[in-house]
Amino acid sequence: MLLAIDVGNSNTVVGVFDGEELLEHWRLSTDVERTPDELILSLAGFLGFAGLDLHRQVDGLVAGSVVPTVTEVVRDMAHRYLPFRPVIVEPGVRTGISLRHDHPQDIGADRIVNAVAAHARYDGAAIVVDFGTATSFDAVSADGAFVGGAIAPGVHVASEALVQRAARLPKVETVTPPSPIGRSTVTALQSGIVYGFAGQVDGIVRRIAAELGGDVTTVATGGCAPAVLAACETIDDYDPWLTLDGLRLIWHRNQ
Repeated sequence: MLLAIDVGNSNTVVGVFDGEELLEHWRLSTDVERTPDELILSLAGFLGFAGLDLHRQVDGLVAGSVVPTVTEVVRDMAHRYLPFRPVIVEPGVRTGISLRHDHPQDIGADRIVNAVAAHARYDGAAIVVDFGTATSFDAVSADGAFVGGAIAPGVHVASEALVQRAARLPKVETVTPPSPIGRSTVTALQSGIVYGFAGQVDGIVRRIAAELGGDVTTVATGGCAPAVLAACETIDDYDPWLTLDGLRLIWHRNQ
């Protein structure tokens, strides 16, 4: 079995694969203070709750991280406790796609992994919209190259910043309001957040798609996606585990 770890700025998503099947998945907060010893205990505990044994049943680990300190914790953990070398998405790892980017060393591992998964899944050009701490837009050409994209503030980051800066605005649940015209402060905020971000997503996706040309498939992923997906007009597919699947593909390409 393969253990896949997707380390984001706010959350870390862990999944275990049996072949191509994602058996289980878990989410924990990304903590730069977590030690290798604590991390291995967390992973063993997750697997144990699912009736799986980390040391007897897992024979591979792949990780992608946008937090350098946590990347090193994962590497150190694997070195100390696992009998095999991990595959960590970084320069020198085979991904199966080319990076047509001015500064490829600056591309976040999650964006590369998303591009790998999108290229493998869809026939032709694709755009991945990853709703996380930031909302990233990853453009994949028809011939399977990562060609760049856009990065915007994430849904929760932007809404929390607004509430912090405006003394009389309350923190609200990010849900679709009854109408775009809010008839209370709460529904007005919800309308601005949901429809504002949906409009941003649709506007950026349409511009990227026009530049890519031809038929383009747009897929959404990320923990914040459900908050605004219903209001978006340009999303063709939604896969919350797209990044984990991309990690699985990269692991196989490095065996």
